Amino acid sequence: MPINLVVNGTRHDLDVAPETPLLWVLRDTLGMTGTKFGCGAGLCGACTVHLDGIAARACVTPVVAVGTRAVTTIEGISADRSHPVQKAWLDVQVPQCGYCQPGQIMSACALLAKTPKPSDDDIRRAMNGNICRCGTYGRIRTAIHKAADEIAARPATEAK
Repeated sequence: MPINLVVNGTRHDLDVAPETPLLWVLRDTLGMTGTKFGCGAGLCGACTVHLDGIAARACVTPVVAVGTRAVTTIEGISADRSHPVQKAWLDVQVPQCGYCQPGQIMSACALLAKTPKPSDDDIRRAMNGNICRCGTYGRIRTAIHKAADEIAARPATEAK
C-alpha cells in the first residue's frame, strides 16, 4: 500500500513500510538530510519536524501516523535562510558544532507560530527536550527573542 505524504508543499507517493519512522523516509527515501538522527527515542530533538505546524519527533513517528498532515522540514522553512529564526540564529551565532540546530530551529519556529512574544519560561518549556551538547542554550534563547522582535516588526501583509 503506497504512503502519500506532503512534504514542504510537495506530494510524494512512496512505497515504504508503514511502520518506517518518518525520519528515515525523509532522509533515505526523499534525500532530505537536514533532519538529523540523534537518539532514535524522541528525547534529543535533533529530528524535529512540523506536522501541520506542530513540532514532532520524526524518529519515533511511523510514516503511516502522519496521515494527511503536512510535513515541514528544515529545508521547507526557507530556501535562502531568510526566515526570521534562521536569520537570528546566524546574527547571534548560535551554532557551534551545529548538529542539533535544525531541530532547535524547527522547535523555535513552532513556538513563535503559537506564541509570538514568548517569555523566557515559554522558551524553556517549548525547547525542553532539544539537547545541545555544545551548551548554546543562552544564545538560542537570545535568538528566539530576536526572531520574535523581527516577526512583530513586519507589516501584517508580510508576516507568516
